[in-house]
Amino acid sequence: MYQVDAFASSLFAGNPAAVVPLQEWLDDGLLQDIAAENNLPETVFFVPRGDRFHIRWFTPVREVELCGHATLAAAYVLYHCLGSTRASLGFDSLSGELTVTPVDGALEMNFPIEHPVPGSVDNAVFTALGGKPREVWSASYELLVFDSDAEIRHMTPDFQTLGQASSRPAIVTAPGEQEDFVCRFFAPCFGINEDPVTGSAYTILAPYWSDRLGKASLAARQVSPRGGEVACRLDGDRVRLTGRCALYLKGTLML
Repeated sequence: MYQVDAFASSLFAGNPAAVVPLQEWLDDGLLQDIAAENNLPETVFFVPRGDRFHIRWFTPVREVELCGHATLAAAYVLYHCLGSTRASLGFDSLSGELTVTPVDGALEMNFPIEHPVPGSVDNAVFTALGGKPREVWSASYELLVFDSDAEIRHMTPDFQTLGQASSRPAIVTAPGEQEDFVCRFFAPCFGINEDPVTGSAYTILAPYWSDRLGKASLAARQVSPRGGEVACRLDGDRVRLTGRCALYLKGTLML
């Protein structure tokens, strides 16, 4: 197993992920037990499938359909720890085909975009967040748009109330003072109060901010306590997300 800080240029930043390469799939219950034992935002497993890989992601409490930072971490391990020399890596997942390519010392992920639509949430969500957004949008996650960078940075949610009020994670976002936009990601329903950097969120954020700002390339920062930088580029019905990784540890699971 490898533990990697994803969307980070150095250790102790970005989002930590456990990466577990496998030759064949273990029982689903064991995969979940490993993820719970790791107690990280995500544990990612992958199995070779021809010239591609089958990839799956688990939080401490459940399997998820898409995870960006753990995919970035898996690609980092394949290139920097397991010696892959492929020009790009192809992964098959519950969210379809994903690709990761080395670009100028970083890694670029090619993910499908998801256009949010106008939505609504229970007023208890606003109470839990401590403020009411100017816009509410809906996709795989709730997207709540606020007016200022400071509102996002200073938000102190009541996670118990938020978890009771909504069965889906919430992305909060606003225009950035230094970047095109900032965001945070709260998912008590997934067993993660706040995810440090959330690659899958940008499949929703990138098309929203691209439409609003009228630009295809965007600089974003997730302003969680650990923080992380994500470069986004719209490419048709796909989004290219670029970030760096730092290896924290490697070890052996004693199963």
